[in-house]
Amino acid sequence: MENSAGLPPIYVDKPIELAPSKVIASFPVNTFLENLAIAPDGTIFVTNHEVGQIVRISPDGNQQIHATVEGKVSGLALTANGGLVAAGWNADSIPVVSLIAREGKVETLLTLPDAIFLNGMTPLSNTQYLAADSYRGAIWLIDVAQRRGSIWLEHPMLARSNSENVIPAANGLKRFGDFLYVSNTEKMLLLRIPVDTADKPGEPEIFVEQTNIDDFAFDVEGNLYGATHIYNSVVRIASDRTTTIIAQAESGVIGSTAVAFGQSDGDCTAIYVVTNGGMFLPPPTGVVPANVVRLEVGKAGYPLDIW
Repeated sequence: MENSAGLPPIYVDKPIELAPSKVIASFPVNTFLENLAIAPDGTIFVTNHEVGQIVRISPDGNQQIHATVEGKVSGLALTANGGLVAAGWNADSIPVVSLIAREGKVETLLTLPDAIFLNGMTPLSNTQYLAADSYRGAIWLIDVAQRRGSIWLEHPMLARSNSENVIPAANGLKRFGDFLYVSNTEKMLLLRIPVDTADKPGEPEIFVEQTNIDDFAFDVEGNLYGATHIYNSVVRIASDRTTTIIAQAESGVIGSTAVAFGQSDGDCTAIYVVTNGGMFLPPPTGVVPANVVRLEVGKAGYPLDIW
């Protein structure tokens, strides 16, 4: 049985507890907001994937173009000195990692011609980041200080079941405690990878099956908040692996792609969701404007302590 959009009905029996929602910024139809990172002062940085822009959004919703890369940009993370590190492709379609200074100046950190599709990013230490390679089925280790990239883990569980499928495999990734969690969107899996004291990976294992997660974030209790992209929702997956729907189309999250917690005082119990308005699988009403949506979840975010 499939739903009206032709998708497997993986969330049809899940409980719904909609969080209070507010659209704080909108972008024109056919804007593909792919990822976001939120600074300690509450500034939201969002990747406008197709045009290579990083947009800076103030807490009151004011938008400004912060930086532009020559190509496309997908993954994004904060650096210890208040800048950003971004993953994407350059103008020649070669995977590239860029550094963006506080004032918005863009510098190519390195190119990775052996990568295929760099996607979600997350810090591993003050100078090291992990980046999912959605088509190679791997996770890259990006060392900002050494200006070097290498394979951290390549594994069949991170890969697509069919190399012709355009849906990303390894996609979002975040650390919680001694594990790195990774979404394999193409296989509808949430994976968990042990990380040892030297920050080396162990063997991946399936944490949740039949869940369509793009990027995600954790709260301090280990609840995962995931953007479901073509399912037009945000879900909460508890540490006991149960799933609850906390935002749907009416919340403004059609085409949800990524989630991040607010960082400033008074904002740390809200998550922010970016969307593409349904560009990948348009709803019956057609593609809608892309949004940045705030959801009140009542739990503090798990810190990414790099600043």
